[in-house]
Amino acid sequence: MATSFWEGDGVADDTNKSAFWSAGHRPTLIAAFLYFDLAFMVWVLLGPLGPEIAKTLHLTPAQKGLMVAVPTLAGAMLRLVNGLLVDRIGPKRSGAISQLIVIGGLLSAYLLGVNSFGATLVLGVVLGFAGASFAIALPLASRWYPAEHQGKAMGIAGMGNSGTVLASLFAPTLAKLFGWNAVLGLACIPLTIVFVTYLIMARDAPNAPAPKRITAYLEPLKQADAWWMMLFYSVTFGGFVGLAASLPIYFTDQFGLTTVMAGYATAACVFAGSLVRPIGGTVADAIGGVKTLSVVYVIAALALAGVSVAPTVQSALGLFVVAMLALGAGNGAVFQLVPQRFAKEIGVMTGLVGMAGGIGGFYLASSLGLAKQLTGSFAPGFLIFAGLAIVAVLCLTTIKGRWRQTWEAARNGIRI
Repeated sequence: MATSFWEGDGVADDTNKSAFWSAGHRPTLIAAFLYFDLAFMVWVLLGPLGPEIAKTLHLTPAQKGLMVAVPTLAGAMLRLVNGLLVDRIGPKRSGAISQLIVIGGLLSAYLLGVNSFGATLVLGVVLGFAGASFAIALPLASRWYPAEHQGKAMGIAGMGNSGTVLASLFAPTLAKLFGWNAVLGLACIPLTIVFVTYLIMARDAPNAPAPKRITAYLEPLKQADAWWMMLFYSVTFGGFVGLAASLPIYFTDQFGLTTVMAGYATAACVFAGSLVRPIGGTVADAIGGVKTLSVVYVIAALALAGVSVAPTVQSALGLFVVAMLALGAGNGAVFQLVPQRFAKEIGVMTGLVGMAGGIGGFYLASSLGLAKQLTGSFAPGFLIFAGLAIVAVLCLTTIKGRWRQTWEAARNGIRI
């Protein structure tokens, strides 16, 4: 008998095992998405506000790049911490703690003000706790679903990437109306609403692994496959979040757009990448994550190489949308693979892989600012990252045969 929307217990019999919506706990999936969505909104908040902050504080191109990159790096490091907490105290409590830190940090920044470049970096570290939500929201949802639905479940929860669209759409307009510092305080309102909703709806799955010694959580790093997953996600998610943070500054500096118009252009790109994440997971469930990733890396590399020579804002925008579609689908594909290989270590692996993705985003955002300052052009930054996508394809081609021969999931007929 199918469970109700509010009473799903995560158990599916053989007759309805293939039915995704009867296989897990929908309120938790929704709560994970909402938490992830609003957390991502504030994680990249310095990107849409960046042009105005830079104007007020008189920042150089390299400083602007570092300002928007620091939340990404902080989020990357904290994802590992959150991955450990998820396996130690459970995802629901870990998420509640993280949300309180972010709300408190933003409220403090609003009340005290952000008056120097150093203060923007401190704020960036606080916003890193929002970016680290990745290591909580995904296992919160994933643990409720069987292997054949992992791609879709983690894709839906991971579609919280769309929070970056909200930041790009609304932050520049609110900053124009009330000042950019006021946006930090206004962000606390939806964050608080989602925090209360999360406490009501989210539930930890009953099949959580037993707590282990802290050192045992790092055991996956002894396996080469963990490092491969980290590499692949550093390109897909690193490209996605690095562009999400950097595009407002790129569009204002490169083509002279207003901050509001640059926000709209960025929102279009980010929306494309967020929308296809669950599609990427679903496609990977159907044809395999390896095949899906191989295609999206090539598409992303070609699009980013094209951006480096794009002569108009229209051509650049079109290429960015293509790149973000590919990278977003790639995010879903990587996380179709992770639970097939590391089902028992999904909490810490989500943290490790997410950390690598954040480091990739930090590299892209900071390198674009540095390239602009040193060469007067963003092009070298885009070209190098396109090259990294090609390297990822070559690595994937090298190891896919071994994966298909040795992974238990592949032996059980699950496409990888």
